[in-house]
Amino acid sequence: MRPIRVWRALREQGVLGINRRNSAYTLRWNPRRFYPNVDDKLRTKDLCRRAGIPTPELLAVAHHHFELRELGPQLARLHDFVLKPAHGAMGKGILVVRGRDGDRFITTGGRPLSLGDLLYHAAGIISGLYALGGQPDFAMVEERLIVHPEMAAIATDGVPDIRVVVYRGVPAMAMTRLPTRLSGGRANIHQGAVAAGIDLGSGRTTSAIYQRRRIREHPDSGEPLLGREIPGFKDLLSIAVRAADETGLGYVGADLVVDERRGPVLLEMNARPGLMVQLANRSGLLPRLRAIDLCAQDGRSVDERLDLGIRIAQAAGAPESSA
Repeated sequence: MRPIRVWRALREQGVLGINRRNSAYTLRWNPRRFYPNVDDKLRTKDLCRRAGIPTPELLAVAHHHFELRELGPQLARLHDFVLKPAHGAMGKGILVVRGRDGDRFITTGGRPLSLGDLLYHAAGIISGLYALGGQPDFAMVEERLIVHPEMAAIATDGVPDIRVVVYRGVPAMAMTRLPTRLSGGRANIHQGAVAAGIDLGSGRTTSAIYQRRRIREHPDSGEPLLGREIPGFKDLLSIAVRAADETGLGYVGADLVVDERRGPVLLEMNARPGLMVQLANRSGLLPRLRAIDLCAQDGRSVDERLDLGIRIAQAAGAPESSA
């Protein structure tokens, strides 16, 4: 198909491109002064804590290299945890430890690491190796969330997450990102995770893509991917909307996990959410964003905005649960 035909087809389907996302949504609805609320995961966590929004427990933090002396004994007492940068993006620099074998820490991928290896990784984080713009960063240690039993069958060596795009306080679209062997247990599409679109009304998966091709089963386990109900999905949407309200931003992505013990938990927020959610849902964002613009949001409760997002998504139509 010629480029002009491809462009015309995408426009007719209401697909949001990166240039329009940046000019019409990110720049217009996300004031720069509020970016630190989401770019700094420690600040996001503090905002959520004060608002009563569940996030992973913070176990330790190192702001400077000299604090690594204190971080070492703290890590040595832990059995499982997540070591991550406070200003990271796209899952870079995140190290998940799932257990111990004597004095060795075992990652989700099965790699054994010494305490010195962990501190070396933390030093790289502090130096800005994984930070946006390469600026000095903080090393965070959080509790490791455990995959919910209902989602364990469709994930490999990792915890699936749910991305909800929230526009002007209304949920517009959602997908779940499922770890694979190729992704190394990470819920990162660019590293090889599966992306599955979610119907906002039912909370069930409707379509799935892997390596930019449509699939019906998980590439590792062969488990069916379509028609899967995301546990606690209504609560997930509510948390995403409440967290978006706290950031002061109008166009954000909220990343959440359903933990087997705690239920829905907010991981982080993103002021520049990617556009892969449209491929996962086989649906363009623009019709939903335009419909939200037509409805006044002032004074609407969280529940009212959830209902509005569901109605708009249903009016936009959803793909059949087939690949």
